[in-house]
Amino acid sequence: MEFIENNSEREINFSKLVEIIQSINYETKKEAFRAVNISLTLRNWCIGAYISDYELNGSDRAQYGDRLLPELSKNLEGVSNCNKRQLYRYIRFYRLYPQIVGTVSPQFKGPLKTPFFDVSEKVGTVSPQLHPPVNKLLHTLSYSHFDLLVDMDDEMKRAFYEIECIRGNWSVRELKRQINSLYYERSGLSFDKEKLAALANENAEIDTPNQTIRDPYVFEFLGLKPKEVMSESDLEDRLLDNLEEFLLELGHGFCFEARQKRILIGDEYNFVDLVFYHRILKCHVLIELKMAEFSHENIGQLNTYLNWYKKNEMCSGDKPPVGILLCTDRNHAMVEYALAGMDNSLFVSRYQVELPKKEEMQRFIEEKLEEMWK
Repeated sequence: MEFIENNSEREINFSKLVEIIQSINYETKKEAFRAVNISLTLRNWCIGAYISDYELNGSDRAQYGDRLLPELSKNLEGVSNCNKRQLYRYIRFYRLYPQIVGTVSPQFKGPLKTPFFDVSEKVGTVSPQLHPPVNKLLHTLSYSHFDLLVDMDDEMKRAFYEIECIRGNWSVRELKRQINSLYYERSGLSFDKEKLAALANENAEIDTPNQTIRDPYVFEFLGLKPKEVMSESDLEDRLLDNLEEFLLELGHGFCFEARQKRILIGDEYNFVDLVFYHRILKCHVLIELKMAEFSHENIGQLNTYLNWYKKNEMCSGDKPPVGILLCTDRNHAMVEYALAGMDNSLFVSRYQVELPKKEEMQRFIEEKLEEMWK
């Protein structure tokens, strides 16, 4: 960072002082997040390496066989993101990116017996020259980028997205969008690849330090709570704080369970704004807040969460979960209830009595929004 380029700039004014401090803060924060990302990537790669080594050389490996990953996951309580599925992906990550071995500290690879340090035997059919240098990969891509890339069996395709991701400084969400838009396949068919690349990057979402710390892998690795990092805005955060307090004060059986509850649907993490358990209705109540007007996408998202809860969180004696969608803008608040396909008329009647009235919630939201906009 060069803040003083010549003698004429040595005398700074107040505005320049503010600019310098903001720049220092931004750059140091970016470096800190990059260091966290590299550490997380190396941790996951090493986990994959050690499991692979154990499968070949473990003295008691025959005792576990196909049960190795479930048993290992069970015994890694307190180690973030080490369920059976993730452990399998770490193994795959290690096998697809053997070149990372050159960046691993000696203390982490000392006990390994497997000769996986011979990178030449493990790189696939694509020439190593097509892959970006390993340091460039580690300093530009987060583990969440790699987690998308390891799903690709085609090594040429994987190398293509590595390079494009680095060139465009894509966020994880942007990489996923480009993969889903078949950018690689379209590029192969295009007569003007540079023009297509320019179009692809024209409105691409760029990676930023703030996005880094919001990465689910990162905040779990750092031991942060979702509430600390997932709020969309200060306005939303304050509104959810008030809403949580409002529902608990109603005294109608709401038991607070979670804020920004993380759920895994397929390969994608989702976050439910507020989760309560209603002890009278005996069901979960999921609340989603959208700082925008109502859309069918919003209700579809909430119904997806309700269906997930019905399948994964309902216990014996529980009723199906209920969803409350709050859509707001500066001048309007709309409350929508989702019954998740319930056909139990008795339960629906009780639901209408026990949950706060729509009008009551709408009035509360509008009042709070008015206070915040003052």
